[in-house]
Amino acid sequence: MKKAEIILHPVRMRVIQSLVRGERMTAQQLQERLVDVPQATLYRHLKKLVESGVLMVAEEIPNRGTLEKVYTLPEKGAEISVEELEQASPDDHMTFFMNYLASLIGEYGRYIHQDHIDLVKDGVSYRQFSAYLTEEENLKMLYDIRDIVLKAMKNEPNEYRRKRLLSIIDFPEI
Repeated sequence: MKKAEIILHPVRMRVIQSLVRGERMTAQQLQERLVDVPQATLYRHLKKLVESGVLMVAEEIPNRGTLEKVYTLPEKGAEISVEELEQASPDDHMTFFMNYLASLIGEYGRYIHQDHIDLVKDGVSYRQFSAYLTEEENLKMLYDIRDIVLKAMKNEPNEYRRKRLLSIIDFPEI
């Protein structure tokens, strides 16, 4: 299975997002975050992520006669290589994109099905816009966005901060 297929599965993307800030979590801790994912399903996805090198077991803690694994995301573990993207067929890319969208739809669905939501107060936004950019201007814009996002990702959680999901899609119009 291609690394992109492994990473872009909706459940596995949620696992990766849980560990993206260098966090280390056990399956039990992940289960507490992903309450809608059955335990057996979570273990199956964790196994696949470790076997593919996307996640690694940072340590094993003895717990009631078994070893409880602590998972972490190695540096560049969730990155898809340029070579893999170049070798993927148009159908592969459509599958990757559909998996990505399915994950996004799932996250949004979990948000809107909460008991109390306030889209304005919560800053919920989805927009699409077009801009005329040279290849250089487009790359600069993407690097600028990346720098802003990377800075925000360094924020430590506290009582005032709410974890947010930001998704960016950029491609030329035909």
